[in-house]
Amino acid sequence: MLFSSRPAALAAALLSALLMQGCAEQSSAPSLSLTRVSYDEVPGWNTDPMRDVLSPLLAECRRLGRLPADTKLGGAAEAEQQGGLAGQYRAACQAAAALRSDDPQTLHRYFETWFLPYAVSNGGDAEARFTGYFEPEFAGNLGESAAFPVPVYARPRELVTVPSPTPGAPPVTGQVRGGKVEPYWSRAQIDAGKLAHRNLEILWLRSPVDLFFMQIQGSGRVRLPSGQIVRVAYAGNNGQPYVPIGRELVAEGQLAPDAVSMQSIRAWLASHPQQAQAEMERNPNYVFFRTLDDVAPNQGPPGSLGVPLSAARSMAVDRAFLPLGAPVFVSTTLPDGRPIQRLFLAQDTGTDITGPARGDLFVGWGDTAGRIAGALHAGGQMVILLPRQPARP
Repeated sequence: MLFSSRPAALAAALLSALLMQGCAEQSSAPSLSLTRVSYDEVPGWNTDPMRDVLSPLLAECRRLGRLPADTKLGGAAEAEQQGGLAGQYRAACQAAAALRSDDPQTLHRYFETWFLPYAVSNGGDAEARFTGYFEPEFAGNLGESAAFPVPVYARPRELVTVPSPTPGAPPVTGQVRGGKVEPYWSRAQIDAGKLAHRNLEILWLRSPVDLFFMQIQGSGRVRLPSGQIVRVAYAGNNGQPYVPIGRELVAEGQLAPDAVSMQSIRAWLASHPQQAQAEMERNPNYVFFRTLDDVAPNQGPPGSLGVPLSAARSMAVDRAFLPLGAPVFVSTTLPDGRPIQRLFLAQDTGTDITGPARGDLFVGWGDTAGRIAGALHAGGQMVILLPRQPARP
């Protein structure tokens, strides 16, 4: 259970950051600044009970060890130079594999020996912004029926992602027409049947609202009538922009700014069935899924690094600034004022996670995790740990 929090104390605006703001509101030209600090200057460093860090760290190291040493993990400035390649973690990972204890003091000494801490800021602004995400559960079926009419689509073959023709710009996703990559079908077009009858349906859900919120999270657990759980994970999106409908409902005067939450949006959609589909289609971004057959029930879905996410230890970052795989020490607060001071591993990315001082913390799965994820919408500090490189002979 994440942060041993009382659920009642965390019944705040669920997913308010994603639903209201979508991507992080960084400056028009965000830039990564790293400041070397000592571990003594990292608030909460010595009090983090790190026992549950070792397992996801070893899983990450196994993944990095299978990659060519020159595989780019992302990052900018010093983060790219010191931790942007898979091979730069080899020595630290070899040392982790030799650990014979998950004692907190042993793990603290390990990180202090093999990693250097740097405070992260966006230019001169040291304030980081944190949200949370989770793996929701919905009722579903393997086939279409009156009770389960909403398809969950696999990624279409014609959907491609290619490098942008503009240097430094993110990759472009779409479909090739006339030798050019053009935008793929929008949510409204897909809802209207553009992908129907193509054998892309992998599951069926009760409600388009369930699908909509599963797409926001990028993963899900679908409980079949038999009780079997089918895990689904992100397989790509249509490349269309993400538009948070919470923000749109506020702009229309349908919801007050301080009343936006997953619950309030779902309630609004349920009470306005004639308007619900059109409102959801104001967000043209559409996520495709794949089924997971090799992930244990006590593990999260695989993140962008290719390893299962761990509750309270995995996070999503913007790899344009921070490399995948890097340990990141997070200091922020829960809405009830209690501090969160924990080491996370940057094992995931997200369409809406943008900027150098931006983190999305993976909470876990289920309703309680959803309440906690929604409560995590706060400022704080971020310290990235970059691997020490062996001295050259």
